[in-house]
Amino acid sequence: MNDRLDPALIALRQILRATEISSRALAKQCGLTPSQLILMQIITSAPDATPSFLAKEISLSQATVTALIDKLEKRGLVRRRRDETDKRRVYIDLTEEGFATLSDAPDSLQRRFQKGFSKLESWEQSFLVAALERTAFLLNAAELDAAPVLDVGEITAPPDNFPDKNGGA
Repeated sequence: MNDRLDPALIALRQILRATEISSRALAKQCGLTPSQLILMQIITSAPDATPSFLAKEISLSQATVTALIDKLEKRGLVRRRRDETDKRRVYIDLTEEGFATLSDAPDSLQRRFQKGFSKLESWEQSFLVAALERTAFLLNAAELDAAPVLDVGEITAPPDNFPDKNGGA
């Protein structure tokens, strides 16, 4: 391999491992996925948050957000509350247990990245985004549906247009 390829592959692997390690630590410490943690953080900062608002904020589908809310509700971390005047409208609130869990949660990898990224100069941010987008393109992953959440997510079958191990589509 050439002199630049090895460091690039190592950096990619380090990012993948950091994401996986962070996700496992979060699950072990408070039983949450990164997506659930971020959703709960958004709920605390947005009183009267509706599922559709949360879906837009976290850039996930309405169905995914509903599934996340269902899991959090089963654990007693959030509750659904109907609007007093329009019973069709549902708000999502954290429970006391939800607030306690959130306060005990470690700083997420996403939050650490946000803090570091915000300290970069504008040109550095642009350069980094361009490099990451190009990397996704090189991996034929640019068209994959992905939310801006550092989460390993559930492993599912790759989409039909994802290249096989021989590099073909």
